[in-house]
Amino acid sequence: MHQSSSASSLGPGGLDLTQAFFKPIKSSSQPGPSNRHTKVSVIGVGNVGMAIAQTILTQDLADELALVDAKSDKLQGEMLDLQHAAAFLPRTKIQASVDYNVTAGSDLCIVTAGARQNPGESRLNLLERNLAMYKTIIPPLAKHSPDAILLIVSNPVDVLTYVAWKLSGFPSNRVIGSGTNLDSSRFRFLIADHLDVNAQDVQAYIVGEHGDSSVALWSSISVGGVPVLSFLERQQIVYEKETLEKIHKEVIDGAYQVINLKGYTSWAIGYSVASLARDILRNQRRIHPVSVLAKGFYGIDFGEVFLSLPAQLGRNGVLGVTNVHLTDEEAQKLRDSAKTILEVQSQLGV
Repeated sequence: MHQSSSASSLGPGGLDLTQAFFKPIKSSSQPGPSNRHTKVSVIGVGNVGMAIAQTILTQDLADELALVDAKSDKLQGEMLDLQHAAAFLPRTKIQASVDYNVTAGSDLCIVTAGARQNPGESRLNLLERNLAMYKTIIPPLAKHSPDAILLIVSNPVDVLTYVAWKLSGFPSNRVIGSGTNLDSSRFRFLIADHLDVNAQDVQAYIVGEHGDSSVALWSSISVGGVPVLSFLERQQIVYEKETLEKIHKEVIDGAYQVINLKGYTSWAIGYSVASLARDILRNQRRIHPVSVLAKGFYGIDFGEVFLSLPAQLGRNGVLGVTNVHLTDEEAQKLRDSAKTILEVQSQLGV
């Protein structure tokens, strides 16, 4: 189905709104040649990596799936376990190896591998261990799949997405962090729960750091196309800011709650990352709050930092960042979040 010539034109003279609605990111590369055979590699076969791999398989997103991990026995076991389900899944070639050669020709490389924080360990020391690990992961991925898109899931995701960008040498549009995509899903769920509606009818974003300094964009929340806060004001319905802040805190604490109860998070991040993979590989051009190079957006001009912004995703990775209207308070909080990430990042010396 071909897009009509007027698909993005409105108003007198056929004004093209695409350029006004989305702001392109700097140093973007051009889309590669179309490739019907789709290959996805998942680096790290822990709980998160396998939840992502399983969801990608059940949603028929790849013709070929490659798994990589340093633990050979677990890796082979996970591969065999998935292969044995072949009769119940779409036809997908599944491979696994400790050697990165198996990832060659990937369209999308999803990195979930990362060091876990030891009791009493500082955040900086954890970051330094993850940096050392990424130096063994990212260069071979870039070597074997020079046209791939890197999707970083390991935490702290914003800093590690920056690290992956630097180590890969890829243009910034082809290095993406999972960022606050899952945080925003939790946010939509909580708002939907309060209003007794379906979460799919809620438009709401958490942006900034995937962490404590994240920013809830209350001013742009809508339900069924109705802006929530302006609706309440027009109807003279009183709401308390403390209630809004409580919902945001529930979003931040959501992962900790799951970890305390079951020991780790897996299913929600699996669905979240699979949704990103689907929209990238199938060029869906949907908007997700993911970690992108934020310099030049919303007054963030004080350093190269990755944090989550509502970004349009397609076959070439990040196609643009949505010009969402932020209040002065929200914009300042976003800049503060960027400074928080930069402060940690500067200590790594990357």
